[in-house]
Amino acid sequence: MTQEGQVTPPPVIWAQRSNLLFVTICLEDCADPTIKVEADKVYFKGVGGTEKKLHEVIINLYKEIDPDKTVQSPKGRNFELVLYKKESGPFWPRLTQENKKFHWLKSDFNKWQDEDESDEEAGNMNSNSLEEMMRQMGGLGGEGSGFGGEGTGIGGEYNIDKPNFDDLDMGGEDGPDSDDDEMPDLE
Repeated sequence: MTQEGQVTPPPVIWAQRSNLLFVTICLEDCADPTIKVEADKVYFKGVGGTEKKLHEVIINLYKEIDPDKTVQSPKGRNFELVLYKKESGPFWPRLTQENKKFHWLKSDFNKWQDEDESDEEAGNMNSNSLEEMMRQMGGLGGEGSGFGGEGTGIGGEYNIDKPNFDDLDMGGEDGPDSDDDEMPDLE
């Protein structure tokens, strides 16, 4: 419900570490956006999305960053920015200077890390593949215990007994299927 002449901000997701911020602007099919990074703000303007509309946003940052160290990486549908905080230290309580909720700004839980979690722990967790995590949980892995390994049905040989349903008595006391009987009336 935008008014005529009002520009729509693109969706933005973010996460942080003690010394940097990950800011991802999500706008597909945007060929030549304008991205300006200053010490206290990030500016984005571009035409894209399913409706090929103009999207524009100014993010007034909570504190200052070092714009000279900014890393920009266009990734097809997204524009990823790595912004280095001017002062490394405690996590910011929010990305923006304004203490209000913006509908276009969300947390990037793929890159999220709690402040009390060390960078090393987060790096180890992020670098683990799904297979490694499943292996640690006992769901995947080496011989007899995982996808593609020996002893499994996926990419390996079955070496477990499959159930045989041929000897099941399907007749029962009430005939072929007692579930077909009429339901009694509710009281």
